[in-house]
Amino acid sequence: MTQLNAETALPYALKRIGVLMTADPADPLEAEGVLNPATAWGPDGHLYLFPRIVSAGNVSRIARARVVIEDGVPVGVERQGVVLAPDEGFERGAHNAGVEDPRITFLPDLGVHVMTYVAYGPLGPRPALAVSDDTVHWRRLGPLHFAYRPGLSTDLNFFPNKDLVFFPEVVPGPHGRPCFAMLHRPMWELDWLRPGEGAPAPTGVTDLRPSIWIAYADADAVRTDLSALTSLAHAAPVAGPLMPFEEAKIGAGPPPLRVPEGWLLIHHGVTGPVAKGFELSHGSVYRAGGILLDALDPSRVLARSPQPWLSPQTREETEGTLSNVVFPTAIEEIEGIPYVFYGMADSSIGVAALERTVP
Repeated sequence: MTQLNAETALPYALKRIGVLMTADPADPLEAEGVLNPATAWGPDGHLYLFPRIVSAGNVSRIARARVVIEDGVPVGVERQGVVLAPDEGFERGAHNAGVEDPRITFLPDLGVHVMTYVAYGPLGPRPALAVSDDTVHWRRLGPLHFAYRPGLSTDLNFFPNKDLVFFPEVVPGPHGRPCFAMLHRPMWELDWLRPGEGAPAPTGVTDLRPSIWIAYADADAVRTDLSALTSLAHAAPVAGPLMPFEEAKIGAGPPPLRVPEGWLLIHHGVTGPVAKGFELSHGSVYRAGGILLDALDPSRVLARSPQPWLSPQTREETEGTLSNVVFPTAIEEIEGIPYVFYGMADSSIGVAALERTVP
């Protein structure tokens, strides 16, 4: 993992705009909040939000809502129902169920929207994929599978995995072949299966804190068969906790944004205690920052923000199902301005503008 000096900075910042969506108290499917959305532009030219909505018992679904834009600023939503529910066996367990935390990347090379999501089933959080060409109807491609990598000494499919997001463009793979790349965050503990159960970390991984990894799907194979997007290889670490606001763990946020310097990844950093297994985390604080990845080798970190760009401050961010959380998950350009959509305290959804701080 690339280690940089704390003085390394990025010429970007997030400016809080306001609350975009709160739970509808009359809708039982939103009884425990709306949060952590994806976004996508529909064929009709409208922008759509895909929030995770949570019903009683912590059962999550993915909904669709048209984003209301006034004077170029997203200000609200018009709900349009549920597009993905925990209907498959790998999304449902005896004591838990859900399809959670979607990220959507439009892949122009394929003409499809790709939704990564977390299937919260019998083995805890597992990565899965669905695709759509109209943002209304989503077809599951199923759980992701990580090929065994000689020398890594572990099977990534054995571990829980979250914060999954594809790059929007084909990038060079580890051997120079064109690939679709995905960021993800494996977790080296098995309390989801057996409380107190540990597991050996992969060879060369000495820091067990949850970190950002990358994996690749061969572009030619995907163009032949879209389901090849679920077959990922060459998994490797990209960035671990480094800055003070990331001392417990980090994870990827929205799809990486191509900027003049490379790929800009807005991410979350966490301080405080980290939950085990199916526990909810209490006392932790989630903040947003940025990491710059090399355009020609997205596994290489060029720079990262030494300070958070957005920290919990407002009531919606500091009070909720999980207090003190800003959790960025989507980014879209509206009239030339990139807007970041983020979860607020696991209860509401906010929006912030990404601004360049120097010429």
